[in-house]
Amino acid sequence: MDRTILHCDLNGFYASVELLDHPELRELPVAVCGDPESRHGIILAKNEAAKRFQVKTAETIWQARRKCPDLILLPAHHERYRAYSKKVNAIYEQYTDLVEPFGIDESWLDITGSMHLFGGDPRQIADEIRGRVKGELGLTISVGVSFNKIFAKLGSDLKKPDATTVIRREDVERVVWPLPVTDLLFVGRASYKVLRQYGIRTIGELVSFGREPLVRLLGKQGGQLYDYAAGLEHSPVTRAGEVPPPKSIGNSITFRRDLVGEADIRAGVSLLADSVSARLRRQGMMCSTVQVTIRDPNFKNICRQKRLPAPTCLFRDISQAALELIAQSWDPRAPIRLLAITGQNLVPEADAGEQLDLFHRDASPRREKREQLERALDQIRTKYGKGAISPSATALGEDIDHPAGHAGSIPPPGGSRRGEDA
Repeated sequence: MDRTILHCDLNGFYASVELLDHPELRELPVAVCGDPESRHGIILAKNEAAKRFQVKTAETIWQARRKCPDLILLPAHHERYRAYSKKVNAIYEQYTDLVEPFGIDESWLDITGSMHLFGGDPRQIADEIRGRVKGELGLTISVGVSFNKIFAKLGSDLKKPDATTVIRREDVERVVWPLPVTDLLFVGRASYKVLRQYGIRTIGELVSFGREPLVRLLGKQGGQLYDYAAGLEHSPVTRAGEVPPPKSIGNSITFRRDLVGEADIRAGVSLLADSVSARLRRQGMMCSTVQVTIRDPNFKNICRQKRLPAPTCLFRDISQAALELIAQSWDPRAPIRLLAITGQNLVPEADAGEQLDLFHRDASPRREKREQLERALDQIRTKYGKGAISPSATALGEDIDHPAGHAGSIPPPGGSRRGEDA
């Protein structure tokens, strides 16, 4: 028997929360940004009125105002967003104990075993949840209903705002397969560029291409994308907190050529620190210790650790700590075959935030701005692919999330590569 999965996505979450205090602005174009006074600030969220002017998340304020001169800017209040996220998930948990958050504004719900308690009609239950979130909290959600997590999320993306979309197994060929392949979860700009070269532009064309050819083309990711497109994804919805948090988050690369010299080392560190910091943010964690492992061409390893002044998930903090460790323990003229950076002694973001407020009051505003910027970059990569934007110390030629032992490449440092729409 098929499961019944809901994917609930809060519409324009940050902007919607801010507009609760400014109802007079609801019909006007509004955006939330990290620093409204800065010409170089980043758009973090926008309402439906701003969307009609093509204002986009993660673009600069001056770009947004060029499209919409009357755009109203509001500052971000992340504590309020976290509080409302908890309230929304508390409503979801009244319908099932299987609620899996996917970021601060999205959650999957498995109502297979409980929907008989609420009338047994998945669409009706989704509509009821939408009504409760709107009536009790003043926020709107879009809900996708399907037999697995991937198609449930796809459904929530199809109609916005404040809508329910049902994708049954018999609907897949008619509803899902004609959609652009970029609508499929985890098909980013880099993957699409490869798929397009083989004439794959829709989800249906991806299925027709076949699983094995996709594996040969994209590796493990190709098989995963085929399973997603063909409706073969069966991962469970896990309860919040059910999966134990990781004890460490790290990444390593065995390079195609040895790194020699400070420029090469800085580029390698930038590549790895960027990956580790992004993964920490995805897990909602911060690290208190940075570890660096170096292997030379003779397979001799050294490992060094550094305790940080405060927990962090920022690229700048992690890369700086790693560079300091390398400078203290390695001759930059000696070749490096493998480099690894690991964040250890992890703490949840909420706990880390309290420590920062207590011990680093003066630095907190600057840190928050940096964190907002890096989260905006995460959003760009989610939409356009991991290679869409990169640290200035390295121009990424490949996916940043190389597994240990996978060959990567370190091009000359000093440039950055951005997606056309970033």
